[in-house]
Order: sequence, then C-alpha cells, then structure tokens
Amino acid sequence: MFTPEIVIRRGLLVVAVMALFSSITSAQTSSVPGLRFRDIGPEAGLTTVPHSAPVKQYLVEMMGGGVGLLDCDNDGKLDIVTVTDSTVDSYLHGGDLMVTLYHQDTKPDGPVHFTDVTLASGLTTRGWGMGVAIGDFDNDGLPDIYVTGYGHNVLYHNLGGCKFEDVTARQRVAGGGFSVGAAWADYDRDGKLDLFVSRYVDTDLNHLPKPGDKAFQYQGLPMEVPVLNGETDLLFHNNGGSFDEVSQKAGVDNADKRLGMGVVWGDYDHDGWPDLFVNNDMGPNFLYRNKHDGTFEEDGLIFGTALSAEGRSMGNMAADFADYDRTGALDLVVTRYGYQPMSLYKNQGETGFTDRASAAGLTRASDELVAWGAGFADFNNDGWPDIFVANGNVSSMVDKLPHDLKYREPIHLYRNQHNGTFTEIADASGLNDGPLRSRRGTAFGDINNDGNIDVVVYNVGVPPSLFLNETKNANHRVLFRLVGKKSNRAAIGARVTVTAGTLVQTDEVRAGGGYLSSNDQRLHFGLGTAATMKQIKIEWPSGATEELHDVAADRLYTIVEGEGITQTVKLNEPGS
Repeated sequence: MFTPEIVIRRGLLVVAVMALFSSITSAQTSSVPGLRFRDIGPEAGLTTVPHSAPVKQYLVEMMGGGVGLLDCDNDGKLDIVTVTDSTVDSYLHGGDLMVTLYHQDTKPDGPVHFTDVTLASGLTTRGWGMGVAIGDFDNDGLPDIYVTGYGHNVLYHNLGGCKFEDVTARQRVAGGGFSVGAAWADYDRDGKLDLFVSRYVDTDLNHLPKPGDKAFQYQGLPMEVPVLNGETDLLFHNNGGSFDEVSQKAGVDNADKRLGMGVVWGDYDHDGWPDLFVNNDMGPNFLYRNKHDGTFEEDGLIFGTALSAEGRSMGNMAADFADYDRTGALDLVVTRYGYQPMSLYKNQGETGFTDRASAAGLTRASDELVAWGAGFADFNNDGWPDIFVANGNVSSMVDKLPHDLKYREPIHLYRNQHNGTFTEIADASGLNDGPLRSRRGTAFGDINNDGNIDVVVYNVGVPPSLFLNETKNANHRVLFRLVGKKSNRAAIGARVTVTAGTLVQTDEVRAGGGYLSSNDQRLHFGLGTAATMKQIKIEWPSGATEELHDVAADRLYTIVEGEGITQTVKLNEPGS
C-alpha cells in the first residue's frame, strides 16, 4: 500500500497539474465513440453490504477485498463470489461470513439477475476474508473456492449444485497470519493444481498500535501505516489426497519477509512451465522462474520487474499478464499506491522486461491515484487488450488532508491504440457515471454470454458494482472453455494462440490474479473484422499440443484435451 516516500505531499502544484491533465483528458475523450458500460449491480441483485468499519484506522480494515467469477453449478452462467470484510471488534468476537455468493438466475431473454445464496450454499465459515482464488483442486469438474483472510484461510470444496463443504483442515491449507493474495497453478505439471498464498504484515489484533505509536500516524492522522515486519509466503503442493506446504523447499517462501500483496501465475518465458509474479508493498517485487524440478529462481531484479522505471521500490498492489502489443510474449502491468505511476513491463525475451508505461501514456499525474484491482481485457473486441484499473484511498480520514488523494476515486480505463500506447476513456465509456467509490478487487468475464467482457468490482462499505459492457459494434469474438484430461481438469496454464485475419493473439488460462481476485476462466478473444479463425493452437499444461483450423467466430467452444471441440454455443447478440 503506502510507503514513507508516498506521504510527502506535493501541495498545490500537484492539484494544479492534475486539474490541467484532467481538462485535457476530458477534451480528448469526450468524443470517443464505441465502448459503453452501465453499473447494473443494484438492479441485478448485488445488494449485500460488506460488514466493515465506518472509519478505517488499521491496516486490516483498509485492505478491502477481492471478487471472483465462477460457474458454481455448471449451468453455463457465471456466478459471483465477493469477500465480505469485517471489523476488529467483530473478528475478536468470532468474525463474519468470509464471502458472499451470488448465483445467477437470469431467465431466457430476461435482464441479468443474481440471488444471494451464501447460507444455502454452505459458505458459512467465519473470520475476516481478504481474497478469492477459484480452482478445481480435485479435478472433479466443479470449481472450488479458496478464501484468504486474516487469521485463517478457507478451502470450500464444491459438492455440486452450488453446495460447498469446508475442507480446510482435511486438506491442510489453513495458512494463517495475514494472508491476502492467492492463485492456483500446476507448477510441477503432475495434473493437479497447487496453490500459492502471499502474506502481508505481521500483526496482532489483540495488540494493535495506539495513538502515539510510530506505526499509528499518517500525516498527522490516527491511522496505522505498514512497517517492515512482514510474513513468509506459502506454497501448497497438491499430493492428490491433501496438500503439503513446500514454500521453503521450492524457494518461494519470501525469507526476507517482504509485504506480499497480489499474485499471478504466467509462463512469461514460454517454456511450458508456469512462473510466478508476486507484488510486494514497500519492496521489490518477485518474479519466480520455474526451474522444472519443483523449485524456482527469483529473477525480478535481473529481468527488470522488481522496481519502477526509476529503479525505486514502490507500494505495489496488483499485477496481470497479457500480450498487449501482440508480439507473442506475455507482458505485465503493475498497479501502485497514490502518486506512484503504474508500470507496464514489456517482455523482450531473454533480455528481460522494460517499463514502457510512460511511452504508453499510463503515467500522467492525473492518473496516479491509489490503484488496486487491475487487468487486461479486450473490451471492444478489436483484438487488442485494454487496461481497467479500480482506484480508492485507504480510509475516509484522508479527506481531511487538503492536498492528498481522496477516499473515493474514479475508475480508469485505458483503450489500446494498437501502437503500444493507450488512451484513457473511463468517463466517456460511462464507468464513472454513478457515485464515486473506494474500490479494490476486480474480476473480468462475460456475464451474459454475449461476447463482451464485463467487470465486477469490490466496493468498500457498499455492495459490488457489476459493469455490464453494452458496447455494440460489428467486431467478432470467441470464448473457449478448455477441459483437461491428462492436464488438470480446468486446464489452468493452457496457452491458446488464435490467428484471425492478420492478427495473432495469445493468452493463458489463469486461476487467480490481479488484486486478490479471480477472472472468468473461459478465454476470450476479440477478432475484429475476422468472421473465421484460420488457426487455433492449444498448448496444454501436460505438454500436448493440438490445432484447429477454419473455425467460425461468435461462438463459445468447449474443447477437451485430445478430443477437439465437443460443444458449440452461439453467443448472444453483443450488448444484449
């Protein structure tokens, strides 16, 4: 989150510069056509209010939480799980339900609608939820839910029909401490999903800092700030019956106890083995390269992703992988605390990464808000991934500071210009039409199966937003649901390369990422004007490769490893 460097106020100059950039941006984007979003959260039934402190003073209160997208009953419609939050007093008296589950019960030709089914689903373990990672750990074809939190984590096993059982103790994945980020991957390619968990500061809610303490002062306000007393991270290896914690053996235990935040797996060197990126607050990030023998080597400093473009440690929040410039290599975006620009690390192969955020137009002073959840998605189906960022400060008390960033901040949406640069268009696309919120985690997926990517956003102290993508254009699109056989059942780690027209696109199936969240695991590709894909190449986690040719666009395809396309569903009309 925030660092000593951040609390240096820039005064009226910053305000003036931000106002100038804001006016320029407004003039540039007011006439931008195309993308259009509408927050349908309240009308769609997303009405459960997370239980949180009205005035946030402590780190555990400020973090906020993540969101996840899953099809919990395999009915073909995405459901939503959100962290429920808590308060210090409530946690010390048993805690709150750690998540809320919204089941999608949209009727044919009806408006998108969800019902809160948390209690009926058995998601009743209490504590203090932080993050969500969706993964089918037992390969039974049903998505399971892992919830990180302060004090203990929870693994919910999906029994079918959106019914879940708490199997944390049986599977030995309780974790503990101040767990935040989590993501699944089959790092040893044995066909079973493993789980990485990052942890933040070492804190005790029974002995919290008090006014006068060094750690309880932020620019004169009674707010806890992080000090360099972190916790080690965790890696749970799936042995088929339960999990073994192997972080130290694998070399990813974070022995220096940096302050872990968001985590994401991605095969950045395209050697067929999943690598791991970990955001660290107030310290260099980790880029763990998979050595193919159950261990990892930390290459963040060598490969250029540990620090900012200026070589400084930052308040890193979240990250996501994508091939934003269509070179075939996975690049990386990283969000940060206020007054610290994002990084856009371009993957240059064996020479590592270079931070292209400034050249890409992502480092304007008006954009340097407190950025949390973020990710890549092709929102207008033109074949090029855009960047969505959710912003919000840590406590409403900062509104008392005349020249600091405010608690409720606007969303940012950067449209890919196809030339290595982006244009900010959030206001023009309707994302900031409603009241400003302090936001945290984000999850991207096609809620209504129309081929447009929608966004669910965690809002602190109020129900989540569901930004339905109502963009209408002539661009084609496709969704792939991959099913592993020799690979893990959910095909986490599978890489798909689509050739359509003159454009070649690549993406991977992931289970967790961004800020403590999980996206729709169906892979989406915008295809622009191409109505047919000339080639689809799938590199399965098992090492097998298969190709499909001359496949029609505007469909949802289920592809089973070694069997090709087994089911085809025509997508709804865009924007419907």
